[in-house]
Amino acid sequence: MLNPKFVQFKTSDNLTLPGLLFEVKTSKEVAIFLHGNGSSSVFYFDDYSLAKELNKKGISLLMFNNRGAHIIKKLNVEKNGVVERKRFGMAYEIIKESILDIEGAVAFLEKLGYKNFHLIETSTGANKICVFNYYKPKNSVSTYVLVSGGDDTGIYYSMLGKSKFQKFLELSKKKIKEGKEEEIICDLLPDEYLSYKAFWDMCNPDGDYNIFPFTEAIEKIKLSTKELFRHFKSIKKPTLIIYGDKDEYVPWGTEKIYKILKDYQPNFTYKIIQATDHQYSGKIPILAKLIAHWLISH
Repeated sequence: MLNPKFVQFKTSDNLTLPGLLFEVKTSKEVAIFLHGNGSSSVFYFDDYSLAKELNKKGISLLMFNNRGAHIIKKLNVEKNGVVERKRFGMAYEIIKESILDIEGAVAFLEKLGYKNFHLIETSTGANKICVFNYYKPKNSVSTYVLVSGGDDTGIYYSMLGKSKFQKFLELSKKKIKEGKEEEIICDLLPDEYLSYKAFWDMCNPDGDYNIFPFTEAIEKIKLSTKELFRHFKSIKKPTLIIYGDKDEYVPWGTEKIYKILKDYQPNFTYKIIQATDHQYSGKIPILAKLIAHWLISH
């Protein structure tokens, strides 16, 4: 029977983030799980198999809501003794700020006595690992698990089309210069809910969000001026890559994207879970066992 402990910790910019700690009392080894974007929250999972499988192997697990949890969430931020209510969530997320969340989680766990750290992230969370590693390569994490990393920039390009995509990029740049970056892009409603600053961060082809530019690489569409897969290429730690073979955000097929990724990182471990989608519907226990088994062997 799982008995998670509710925890909170502060980031270096004074944001309080809540989470669940599935603790193995005698362990000094812990995995940190970051969710993807959208309406994500670790408090609404239907299946905590990952915690169960890791605990069996003597590994604790911290699952926490990063600042990109939910679509919009107002949180208190204290600065110089003054508390301010600020807007967070996917609609306002800047991916580079996820570094502060990861560092905050590690610092919190270090105070609890943990010595060995793993990072596990799903969907856009996988992109966040790459950003964290790119800017903080000398970190205390031992291994990475990237589950279903997405080509968010390419998805929006394909969804909007070239003309609209460029239009929103230019408009976002303009709004940011005018100090109106937190306005919501009404033209994307009701299906998409993004501020101008979040759209720019997510869709700027040369930005940090564009970690897995499969659309550019496979469909030969020139969007970026910088080197493709530069964040992914920079990883030097043991890393496990996992996708479902029916991932709706990988229309080219898993084998094709693995061929690209292996060109950059041939020594990583690549696994495919059959007959499942981006959410690993019906296959979360299998995903959890795969991750747990890999972690104890590295």
